[in-house]
Amino acid sequence: MDKKEKNYKTEYNWIQLINEQSNKKYFVDLIKFVKKEYKIFTCFPKMNNIFSFMKYCSFQKIKVVLLGQDPYHNYNQADGLAFSVLNGTPFPPSLKNIFREIKNCFKDYQLPKSGSLVNWAKQGVLLLNSILTVRKGSPGSHKNLGWEIFTDQIIYNISIRKKNIVFLLWGKYAKNKENFIKNIKNHFVLKTTHPSPFSANLGFIGCKHFLMVNEFLKEKKKSVIIW
Repeated sequence: MDKKEKNYKTEYNWIQLINEQSNKKYFVDLIKFVKKEYKIFTCFPKMNNIFSFMKYCSFQKIKVVLLGQDPYHNYNQADGLAFSVLNGTPFPPSLKNIFREIKNCFKDYQLPKSGSLVNWAKQGVLLLNSILTVRKGSPGSHKNLGWEIFTDQIIYNISIRKKNIVFLLWGKYAKNKENFIKNIKNHFVLKTTHPSPFSANLGFIGCKHFLMVNEFLKEKKKSVIIW
């Protein structure tokens, strides 16, 4: 991290970003909706984990942004981090393929016992779903209600306030978010297919993104991610 970047971002944090959005009509309406949904239906993740992607990765620490769509929609899965699952939960198919591709990048890699990606987040990987909540058994049930506006602002603010961030855009949905990455020449954008079994073999498997991320971080004098 160079001095200019450090000075530029020291006064900006997640609280400030939330404060900038909290009085806007879309956000007020969204929070009302979410509170009502959680009272009436079973929703994921648990309410206290909705913003856990911020809890484990401060704005200052971000090195990599990995974009997902919405949380897992079955019991004991979603933990508020994109692609991550709670300890003790069987690996969903997409997460299995993610671990498979890490093995392609690092031959000594050992498959983890847990599908929790909290350790990635603590190292500076922002595991950001575009939609932060979901009703049980109903994927996409909370789309187009305001979460996308909020998370697009996160992408935008990261791109204008930081330098040398790696953005991992997997699948068509995530690729569309490239429009919110400003000053794109200051960052490193990697795109491929989604790790879902339906598309993993069309580009994701063999993409070597995890290796490329660490090579880029080394080049920029940042600590690599221990995947």
